[in-house]
Amino acid sequence: MIKIPSTFPSPPAWTPDHPIVRVSQVYKSFGETQVLKGVSMSVMKGEAVCIVGPSGSGKSTLLRTINALVPIDAGSVVVEGQEVCDPELDKLQLRRKVGMVFQQYNLFPHMTALQNVMIAPIKVLGQDKAEVEARARALLRKVRLEDKADRHPGELSGGQQQRVAIARSLAMTPDIMLFDEVTAALDPETVKEVLVTIRELAEEGMTCLLVTHEMGFAREVADHVYFTDHGVIVEHAPPAQFFGEAKDPRTRAFLSQVL
Repeated sequence: MIKIPSTFPSPPAWTPDHPIVRVSQVYKSFGETQVLKGVSMSVMKGEAVCIVGPSGSGKSTLLRTINALVPIDAGSVVVEGQEVCDPELDKLQLRRKVGMVFQQYNLFPHMTALQNVMIAPIKVLGQDKAEVEARARALLRKVRLEDKADRHPGELSGGQQQRVAIARSLAMTPDIMLFDEVTAALDPETVKEVLVTIRELAEEGMTCLLVTHEMGFAREVADHVYFTDHGVIVEHAPPAQFFGEAKDPRTRAFLSQVL
């Protein structure tokens, strides 16, 4: 197996004219299974990027390397000029910059929606409770759940719980948001309300990376679409080109099955 180098050259200081996320020749294996095979991608500040592909193609693993949830075997992942694989990396600081929302909402069932949004800034960052509450209420309003602030997760629909999870991640004021198949567990009626929330974030200039099976959403919202298959990026392009003029046969075969 290729090994991670023990030291890392310092990346150049990040500026907005450089990619905010740069993944370079990343390899990752779980046991004998090679999941990522030299994957590279770049994301500029304010871009919405969708990663699509069949199940097991490495999409979620790729996403999780960006906030150090999955360590890599070789390559480089740089976020805002910081090498994510650096052993001296402050992972808490990284995850303040890079928020993540998962397929499973992982809300605390004994806490209200408002308390779920407030807990990390208070417990992790030590911020003032009154200031955090004001921001949390504003975030619940942003995701159209201000009237559900005092409800517990068990009283909310799946789509509502997922929007609380998005508000909770935003409470840490990240620069980048990662969404890992956040609509996969939802019924069709609630998928749209979550996608609308993500669309609004992208339109406001939040840098968003999404692993998704929602091709219509990718076509309408993404600035760039990446297609992964068997651990490699087969093709990537702006959505009009990706969906209308895909060049690789594997891309065309995938799109013929999902569109």
